[in-house]
Amino acid sequence: MIKKLILSLLFPAIILASNLKINDKISNFSLTDQFDKIHTINSGVSTIIVTFQKDTLEMINDFLSSKSEHFLEDKHAVFISNITSSPTIITRMFTIPHLRDYKYTILLIYDENSMKFLKEENKATIYSVFNGQVNDIQYISSKDELEKFFH
Repeated sequence: MIKKLILSLLFPAIILASNLKINDKISNFSLTDQFDKIHTINSGVSTIIVTFQKDTLEMINDFLSSKSEHFLEDKHAVFISNITSSPTIITRMFTIPHLRDYKYTILLIYDENSMKFLKEENKATIYSVFNGQVNDIQYISSKDELEKFFH
């Protein structure tokens, strides 16, 4: 809880930012992972994968589970899951413990006010970033589409 407070105080840009669109620059922002470790996303990232629903989270998990433990790092990618729709008690008792079983880092959005990512229903959003600037946004709904994206 204290980390969430610190994040909201230290990084107000994430709270006040509008949705990331094509040609937008990635400003540094920080999120905690499933182990409450703070990660800062900066212009060194080339892919941002964002999920908003359990089904798309599981689809990304199916894909990443078939890859090496360092797949995201090797691809300069981050995986972010928006868990704001889950009640706090469910998040603490079930969601977070479940996410801790995954072999890769999942950055978490807890605060509805920190919505900076575009979304389409039942799809994951993938931002392609080059030199700190968003140059493409795709919405995917299957593991095959994700596989094609990374090849």
